[in-house]
Amino acid sequence: MQTDRTIPNNKLDIIIQDSEKGTRLLLDVSISGDRNVIKNEAKKSVKYKDLIADFQRMRNVNSKVIPVITGVTGTISESFRQYLSTIPGKH
Repeated sequence: MQTDRTIPNNKLDIIIQDSEKGTRLLLDVSISGDRNVIKNEAKKSVKYKDLIADFQRMRNVNSKVIPVITGVTGTISESFRQYLSTIPGKH
């Protein structure tokens, strides 16, 4: 993703943009060990703070990171469903 300065964490897996609402959802998907699901979810949320700030400043677009982290045996965090409910479409 292009920004006016170098940001080390600027590659996301999925970007959903709603031009009518002026929003952009940035999804980072990964699979981790079952014990690390919550820790990795928190890391992903913090990892892209600079990128979100640049998006909001440069393009006047509300942006939000949605970490989609599952464990190798299907373990999910308590906030996983909440994150998914922010993605437009049928669930």
